[in-house]
Amino acid sequence: MDWHARAPKEVFERLDADEAGLSEEEARRRYDEWGPNEIRDAERASALGLFVAQFRNWLTYLLVVAAALSLAVGFLPGQTPEYAEAGLIAAILLANGLFGFVQDYRTEKSIRALRSLSTPDATVVRDGEKRTVDAREVVPGDVFVVEQGDVIPADGRLVETQRLAADESALTGESASVEKTTEEVPADAPPADRTDMVFMNTHAVDGRGTAIAVATGMETQVGAIAAQLGATDEPPTPFQKEVDALGRRIAGLTLGVIALVAVVQLVFTQSSPIAVLLVAVTLAVAAVPEGLPAVVTLTLALGSRRLLRRDALVRRLPVVESLGSVDVIVTDKTGTLTENEMTVRRAYAGSETYVLSSGEQAHAEVEADARTDGASPTSDKIPPALAALLRTGAICNDAERTPEGYRGDPTEVALRRAADEAGVAFDGDRVREIPFSSERKRMTVVTRGDGREAGGQGENDTADSGMSENESVDRNVNESVNVGVNGNDSGSVSASNADPTAHVKGAPEEILSRCDSVLADGEVVALTDDRRDEILATNARLASDALRVLGFARKTGVDLDAPDDELEEGLTFLGLQGLMDPPRPEVAEAVADCRGAGIRTVMATGDNVETAKAIGAELGFDPAGAMAGPEVEALSEGELAERVEEVEVFARVSPSHKVRILGALQDNDHTVAMTGDGVNDAPALKRADVGVAMGQRGTDVARTAADVVLRDDNFRTIRDAVAEGRGVFDNVRKFVNYLLSANAGEVLVVFVGALVGAALFPETFAGSAEAVVLTPVMLLWINLVTDGLPALALGADPKAEDVMERPPREASERVVNDRVLASVGFIGVLMTVTGLGVFFYGLGLATLVVAQTTLFTFLVVIELVRIQLIRSRYDLSALSNRWLLGAIGLTLALQLAILYTPVREAFGVVALELASWSWIAVGFVAFVALALVGRVGLGQFVSE
Repeated sequence: MDWHARAPKEVFERLDADEAGLSEEEARRRYDEWGPNEIRDAERASALGLFVAQFRNWLTYLLVVAAALSLAVGFLPGQTPEYAEAGLIAAILLANGLFGFVQDYRTEKSIRALRSLSTPDATVVRDGEKRTVDAREVVPGDVFVVEQGDVIPADGRLVETQRLAADESALTGESASVEKTTEEVPADAPPADRTDMVFMNTHAVDGRGTAIAVATGMETQVGAIAAQLGATDEPPTPFQKEVDALGRRIAGLTLGVIALVAVVQLVFTQSSPIAVLLVAVTLAVAAVPEGLPAVVTLTLALGSRRLLRRDALVRRLPVVESLGSVDVIVTDKTGTLTENEMTVRRAYAGSETYVLSSGEQAHAEVEADARTDGASPTSDKIPPALAALLRTGAICNDAERTPEGYRGDPTEVALRRAADEAGVAFDGDRVREIPFSSERKRMTVVTRGDGREAGGQGENDTADSGMSENESVDRNVNESVNVGVNGNDSGSVSASNADPTAHVKGAPEEILSRCDSVLADGEVVALTDDRRDEILATNARLASDALRVLGFARKTGVDLDAPDDELEEGLTFLGLQGLMDPPRPEVAEAVADCRGAGIRTVMATGDNVETAKAIGAELGFDPAGAMAGPEVEALSEGELAERVEEVEVFARVSPSHKVRILGALQDNDHTVAMTGDGVNDAPALKRADVGVAMGQRGTDVARTAADVVLRDDNFRTIRDAVAEGRGVFDNVRKFVNYLLSANAGEVLVVFVGALVGAALFPETFAGSAEAVVLTPVMLLWINLVTDGLPALALGADPKAEDVMERPPREASERVVNDRVLASVGFIGVLMTVTGLGVFFYGLGLATLVVAQTTLFTFLVVIELVRIQLIRSRYDLSALSNRWLLGAIGLTLALQLAILYTPVREAFGVVALELASWSWIAVGFVAFVALALVGRVGLGQFVSE
């Protein structure tokens, strides 16, 4: 309902309530009806559900079929049941499931640990009395009271306010606090403009107010967003889709090859049906990359752990790979690009403009610009005009300084901090206050005993500034000089003047209209038309830089009993302060690095256009053509798809606008990462290919919707995550290339070997079910030792040095692209030619089992060599991955153990003699030579 468009009296009537509040009995009845006032989580998967989910893919289904075939062949006539193959496949499946389950379970626990929003208390009026209750017990119709620092417990229509201001940035994206009133607003006003409403999970930063709860729990603005997220299923990532499609293609190809071999054997050879079936089972085992699911999962898990060490928590493993394909980052401004903390950036005092900045320490200095006489201000004081300006900003202020930091309205906190960092303390007493209002556009505080300015200079003392009266110089006020708050009291103020002084702040034009003098060059002078024009021009210049500008003035010797208007007339103008939520210092470099890597960064914020353009320009965005939310809304889908390719700054955007912008980019085949921290960012975070939420400043709703949570809230971590994602993609492509080329070689060896053997050695191959170039258990062992540890170790490969110098890959580019397929086919043919040469040489000189064992060992050696051929394409040396070296060494040792220990009987192999090893060496040299020649001759077609 449009509560914001209705008068308080009507709201009370519709909710059957009054200003005396509900009775406890009625509150309990409404609680039973409406339920607890809380945001419900989407249903979380159980531990069993997480485990079962690991097996829902085509490769797993294919492995189950292979295991069943391995068992079935043992029950054929004349065969002995063998359980080794099925057992090994089952072990591989279980290991893969455990890898994925452990990672997903740990991630869920980490996300729950990040849920930092505790249930606050609420002050409600029940039976005519104020009571403190758990915020979960607030019901529609409750009258609740909020004061500075309180978390708003529910959506409420305000019925009374006293300087109430709220920070609603988490909901609306607005960085500035919102002044609240009780006056109704138009029915079509967006949440950001509903000044007569307060919203659940936002904060009161100044004043106090009373409201009637009009919505609780999932019916609130925050709840509506949470409900939208819960109703949206998480789509599979492109990588998940590709792995699933790869499994389907492998299954189809395997069945096709088996059918082809069976037909050829039955029609053109004298092979028995049992021999044909054995070849079919052998081909099935050879074709299935048993280790692929486990290797994919482990590689993604290793990437996830590396990202965690860089403070990026990945919620879903496949997202690690998706990070590497990101080519557009759509980022919120407030709290992501900026500090989410208003700061005084510029100050105008005594006809001079100063650039203010603050760092980790609360210090301030005036850094001298080049001047004709070479003079500079001393480091232990600042100009008196600037001191007076900053000091009045701190006095005319309700912000508080606590051991934990500052508390209050963000604008007033910024003014107080600027004065504290400059060391201009206030030692007097506050004796009267005229509060700010939107009608008056000013606030006045009267003090007594406010003494002299910083450095011991009063208004009438002449500052040794070395400047002429008309000189206006920009100066940097930074964190270098230890004054005031660091124990050096050179900037403190003595209480030598007991006359009451009025300090006034407000809209610059309003303050200036009440002044007849100005503090300039250390003394009070008349406010001439020229000086007034100069001040107004400076105000316009600061405002054009998207600063929020406030004017400051004071009046000494005032009558404490004078009427408000009289007290605020005849003021001395002190100057201007321009405020802004400043960019985070590391963001500009991170944005530049992303651009260098071909990643476009787009800002989408709820702030106004001028502020967004100014921040964007400071961070390196192109503010030209910046668009506001209403412009986005007016465009058709096709028009927006064109504009998003040009615009880098979007302002005044709502959650629905962000979702449209994301959709337009995705429709243009971009892989989009969305960053944000507010409730208003959650729908876009969930829609994005990679949603990135802030862990510290982010809301619980945003963290729940995101794929990645930055524990340090650092935009630079996104850059590191993208680099890690690209490295993971390289590793995935390396081992997929390796596994597929190895399996292709094995399939071709079995396929061609069966045909050639039946043609050249019919007496050996035609009638015997055992007469195959390799048995199923041999192939399973090859796949286990080569697709196992070495392939897993590939997942630990370091990133290539040029990983962030390449452009992002196209969204349509697959892991298995045409170059990888060419490489797989090329290597498969090489393995077949050299491998069958080794086999048939052995068969001509010795028995079938010797030939099988020679080929069996040759393939293990060649597949290990293949790993380094692939890695060399990424300029990785053989010594750069100690885990891979260990895996290769262990694999060779296991192969030798198979050959030269009694376990060889289980595999049907024999111990090889020197002659066989020499022929293996010949085949090895031939394979490497042909592979290198092929790389040179087919380099543009083959990617290893």
